[in-house]
Amino acid sequence: MFRLDPAFLTTSEPLASLALCEARLQADARFAWIVLIPRIEAAVELADLSVEEGAMLMSEIVVAGQAVRAIGAALGRQVQKLNVGQLGNLTRQLHIHVVGRRRDDPCWPGPVWGQGEPQAYAAAELERAKAAALGVLTA
Repeated sequence: MFRLDPAFLTTSEPLASLALCEARLQADARFAWIVLIPRIEAAVELADLSVEEGAMLMSEIVVAGQAVRAIGAALGRQVQKLNVGQLGNLTRQLHIHVVGRRRDDPCWPGPVWGQGEPQAYAAAELERAKAAALGVLTA
C-alpha cells in the first residue's frame, strides 16, 4: 500500500491527486515549486516505474511545469526557467521537484537544494499559489 513519506507532510502542502502522482506545493515562498510523488509502493528510482508509468510521469511533469508558471504569475514573479530534478538523497521515496527559477532568486544560478532557509508563505500568498496551481492541475 502506498504511503506518503512523513517528510513531505512537514515540507509541503497538498494540492491534487493526479493520475499517477500526488502533487504538493513546496513550503518555501522563495520559489514557485511543486513536488510530484508517484503513488507506487516502494518506488525509489525512476527505474522502479513501468514504461507506461514513466510516460505518465513525464506528462504530469509537463503539467506541473505549467502550474509552477501559473504560481509565479499569481505571485507577480514570472518564472524564467523551469528546473526539474529527481534526487532522493535525503528522502528516498521517489519524487520529482519542478521548480520555477528567476535570475533574481536567492540561489540563481545554482541549485535550490540545501541553500538558505525556506521562507514560509504568508496566508494570502499561500492561497493564491494553491489556487493558481489547482487551476492548471485540475483543468
